[in-house]
Amino acid sequence: MRCAVLQFPGSNGDIDALGALRSFQNVTAELVWHQEKSLESFDFILLPGGFSYGDYLRCGAIARFSPIMHAVQKAAASGTLILGICNGFQILCEAGLLPGTLIRNRNLLFRCEERLVRVETSDSPFTKKISSGSLLHLPIAHGEGCYFAREETLQELHDKDQVLLRYATSKGEITKASNPNGSCENIAGICNQKRNVFGLMPHPERACDELLGSTDGRIIFESILDHVHSGARTSL
Repeated sequence: MRCAVLQFPGSNGDIDALGALRSFQNVTAELVWHQEKSLESFDFILLPGGFSYGDYLRCGAIARFSPIMHAVQKAAASGTLILGICNGFQILCEAGLLPGTLIRNRNLLFRCEERLVRVETSDSPFTKKISSGSLLHLPIAHGEGCYFAREETLQELHDKDQVLLRYATSKGEITKASNPNGSCENIAGICNQKRNVFGLMPHPERACDELLGSTDGRIIFESILDHVHSGARTSL
């Protein structure tokens, strides 16, 4: 399996993502600079966290126009799996590949801590190996991670089962106190209707080694690898 980790000016989660992917057998992963124009040889594409272009205008607003994003759009349309983590999630929303947007945390503070997220569905290539209701212990690090969408968009996310992760308590409860940034309905991650594009604010790549305090992030990558190795394609 060949994986692309995109690099934008200001990315800082790229090396973490590269290391996480390379920790799996039968996986090759390489960095792809944002000025490249093709991703056709890759089975999986990851947009990492960071502060692309210094987060000027809005997070991800400038990176959305990088040359590589034309290839990302093409890959998404073909059914290739695409994962956006933190700033990568913001870029995917700015590019229109995911609905809604990420705005300033409600408390106006940068949150860098570990959080629990509840898996809402196993019906996606990114969560297929995780039972619904399972809790994952993942780190967050963001100042603009508040997911916001209009009521009709939120309803569509419910109807199409597109909410994959929500911030939760240790008992799996969805509460205001368990929400670190004020996201609508505690949403931590969503997928597109075709279920091949996934964006989340927590960092699974930073929870892939026991030395980091959690290996809960590995099962997300295991789900992706299993899906790609099985030869499955998302419906188009």
